[in-house]
Amino acid sequence: MALVKIEDYYPGYRDNTSEIEDIHDFNVYVQRNEKVGSVTDILIDEDTGRLRYLVVDTGFWIFGKKVLLPVGLAEIHYTDKRINAKGLTKQQVESLPNFDNLKKVDYDYEERVRDVYRGAVASSGMNQPAMSQSANYDRSTYSYEQDPSLYNIPEGDGQTLKLYEERLVANKQRQKSGEVAIGKRVESETARVSIPLEKEQVVIERTNPTDRTPTTPSNAFREGEVVRMDVYEETPDIHKEAVVREEVQVKKVVEHDTAEVSDKIRREELDINSQGSPTVDKRKE
Repeated sequence: MALVKIEDYYPGYRDNTSEIEDIHDFNVYVQRNEKVGSVTDILIDEDTGRLRYLVVDTGFWIFGKKVLLPVGLAEIHYTDKRINAKGLTKQQVESLPNFDNLKKVDYDYEERVRDVYRGAVASSGMNQPAMSQSANYDRSTYSYEQDPSLYNIPEGDGQTLKLYEERLVANKQRQKSGEVAIGKRVESETARVSIPLEKEQVVIERTNPTDRTPTTPSNAFREGEVVRMDVYEETPDIHKEAVVREEVQVKKVVEHDTAEVSDKIRREELDINSQGSPTVDKRKE
C-alpha cells in the first residue's frame, strides 16, 4: 500500500484540472470556523489510485508542522475553496507525527496517524461503522477498507473524475489590411489647334486703254487726288476654359470567403481497472 503524491500518479494533473477542482492551497477549518492551515499536497494509493490523505500545513496552529488528514474526515467545498476537517482538534495535531518526507510514511507511521483519528472518531460518535481496536490490525492483512470512517468519501460527496476534451473555438477580428488614397494632380502639355485665317491684300492692276480719243476731263491734272481702301486680316484669338473630362466614383464592395484552420485537440478517455468481480454499471446520461 505505497503512497505517492498526486503529481507522480497523475502526470500533468495541474494542467488537466481546472482551478476550482484542484484543492491545493485550499484552507482547512475545524469547528467554530477556526482556521487550521492549508493543503500543500495530496497522497494517492499507488495500487488503487484512490485519495488517502491531504497534507495540511498547520502553521496557523503549530508553526512549521505538517500532518496527514484522512480524506474521509475532509469535507471539501469547492465553491468556497475550503475544507472542513471533521473532529480535528489542536490536541490531535500535537499528537500526530510530523510529515516531512513521503519515504518515511510506512505502515507503522500510518498506524500512528490512524490511532489518533480512531480515538477521535470513536469519542465523537460519528455515524460510521464500528471499528476494531488498534491491536486487531495486522500489517500483513491490513487494508484501508478496514477504516471506512477515515478513508471513505462520505456518501453523497462521491469521488468525481471529470473527463475533458478540447474544442476549437473560431472567432474573427477586423483589422486594417491596406489603404487606397485617390487624389488629383495637374499635368501640363502643349495643345495645338489649326484656325483658318483670312488676310486681305490690295491688288493694283494697271492697263492701257484702247480708246485714245482726246478728251478734256475736268479732273485732269489735279493734284491731291487719292483713292483709299481699307485692308483687313484675321488674327488668332485663343482662350482656355475648363470642362469635365471624366468622373471618378470611389466605393467599397465586400467579398466573402471561407478560411479553414486546423489544430490538434485533446480528449480524455476513461480507463476502468477493476479487481475481483465487481459490478460496473457504465451509465451515460
